[in-house]
Amino acid sequence: MNIDILAPDSVSAPDDVSVPEQLQDLVIDSDDVGGFLNELAVFSAAAVSEAVGMNVLCGITLSRRRRTATVAGSTHEARLIDEVQQAYGDGPCLEAMRSHATVHVPDTSIEDRWSEYCTVIAQRGHLSALCVPLELDEGATAALNFFAPQAKVFDPATILNCELYASQAERSLRLAVRIGVKQQHAEDLQVAMQTRTVIDLACGIIMGQNRCTQDEAFQILKKASSTRNQKLRDVAESLITSVAKQAPMAHFEP
Repeated sequence: MNIDILAPDSVSAPDDVSVPEQLQDLVIDSDDVGGFLNELAVFSAAAVSEAVGMNVLCGITLSRRRRTATVAGSTHEARLIDEVQQAYGDGPCLEAMRSHATVHVPDTSIEDRWSEYCTVIAQRGHLSALCVPLELDEGATAALNFFAPQAKVFDPATILNCELYASQAERSLRLAVRIGVKQQHAEDLQVAMQTRTVIDLACGIIMGQNRCTQDEAFQILKKASSTRNQKLRDVAESLITSVAKQAPMAHFEP
């Protein structure tokens, strides 16, 4: 059974656009990593649903710096059944990420592995589960987790095609994470620059009031921060506001 990827309603793409191109468009059109992951979950669920002929849900789990969390889902229910696994602390998705191998649960109602978790999702009407790991940068891993309402939905051919699709999604997710990291670094840098500007302004005020050097002014500010048990920036902002009668504003050219 071949998985013929079809773009969901939220993705506009011509019929002759390849899967990698459609996934690349998802990265480009998304505002941030979270937005991309949600679009990827919807996109993946639509693709597999089309292949197996029934409604399949998709959740995405991401593990980075030893922290694992459900980060996206094709529906609220998809997120929920993935988050239930996090609550139990183990399950097919976590095993897929840990072992770096696809984990297939043909029938959750009779599954001996992770029996408590599988019983819960079977009672919610999810009788088949397929979890495909994705390898990312710097030791991070993720998984596409598919849930179907009938048992034994994912046959060997479907599993193989899901793995091939995952290898394509992996590249796009890796790109999205890299972009997200760079965006975060840029935001962190801007915050640091704003903080530095506020502290420098406060030091300038202290220098004028006390006729001291910049280093001496900084030590006065630092001592006030320690005495009041407040962050250095908060003390600096308070000083500037008391003098200028308005909160400080930092301006940076784009």
